Amino acid sequence: MKISKSGLAILLSRLSSFESPKPAIEQYPTDSERAAETLWLAAMHSDIQEKSVADLGCGTGILGIGALLLGASKVFFVDIDKDALKILKENIGTAEKLSGEGLIQRAEIMNSGISELKIRADTVLENPPFGVQSSHADREFLEKAFETADVIYSIHKAESNNFINKLSASHGFRITNHLEFDFPIKKTMPYQKRKIHRFRAGLWRIEKAVDSR
Repeated sequence: MKISKSGLAILLSRLSSFESPKPAIEQYPTDSERAAETLWLAAMHSDIQEKSVADLGCGTGILGIGALLLGASKVFFVDIDKDALKILKENIGTAEKLSGEGLIQRAEIMNSGISELKIRADTVLENPPFGVQSSHADREFLEKAFETADVIYSIHKAESNNFINKLSASHGFRITNHLEFDFPIKKTMPYQKRKIHRFRAGLWRIEKAVDSR
């Protein structure tokens, strides 16, 4: 499917988000603009088309579905929440109808916690919990990503840069790209006061160092 970055963002904006987000696992959805930006960077680095992709903590699937639309050969959708995976299946059906592409046969949906996961892929896409509700939750996702693929795209709070650099280096990975953006979170939790809260987030492209392969 030939699609522009803006066209991808528009299509992804048609997907459904969480019906009842769970605070304990920090179910803050990735908005369509940030998802498209992440996916486009991955596509420009030839990390999507005809590659196997793992969407860790996929939620309702916006990153993984975007990867399917951009030509991934297979996408593993991994999440611990069965309610989110139900919406994911509906979203794959919606994306199929909107794009005219056969997507479901290239999708493998896995109801699994991160610690139990054992798969291999070419590329990991993830917007992990930021560790606000559960300390070091983002670390667990990164460490599993290092086990899963040689190329990782991961979204974190902007101030996590030093932590990500050190953790990546300790596992034989290096940062190749880093960009920052405003990350919008709509009011979905009872404790949130603003209709939309924006904070600085970053996207890191992390690659296994050549001498570590």
